[in-house]
Amino acid sequence: MPTGRVKFYDEQKGFGFITSDDGQEVFLHASALPEGAKVKAGTKLEFGVAAGKRGSQALAVRVLDAPPSLHRLQRTPAEDMAVRIEDLIKLLDREGGNLRRGRYPDSAHGQRIAALLRRIADDFDA
Repeated sequence: MPTGRVKFYDEQKGFGFITSDDGQEVFLHASALPEGAKVKAGTKLEFGVAAGKRGSQALAVRVLDAPPSLHRLQRTPAEDMAVRIEDLIKLLDREGGNLRRGRYPDSAHGQRIAALLRRIADDFDA
């Protein structure tokens, strides 16, 4: 079976491309991945190849190894994250009180809260 590395993969769209070790570009569809597998640029794969309507397409993909996450290497230290989480809990508790009184945060404040939640979620997801 040929091997190669993921050149590009869009998880939301469910497809991407693999550059095989012999230089061939192969289409990768989410349905070819093992259940629950997540791939990103640089992930080493083993796969079967079939001729599709628009060229080569990967089949029966097996993940061999994933590149180390640069984000994980630059992750916020756990002690600092604990402080951020405690501050986030206080902020959300205040907002929860306002919501119980029927008041949503204004748009700008809501966007800042959402951005903060996304950043913290990204640190946990790394």
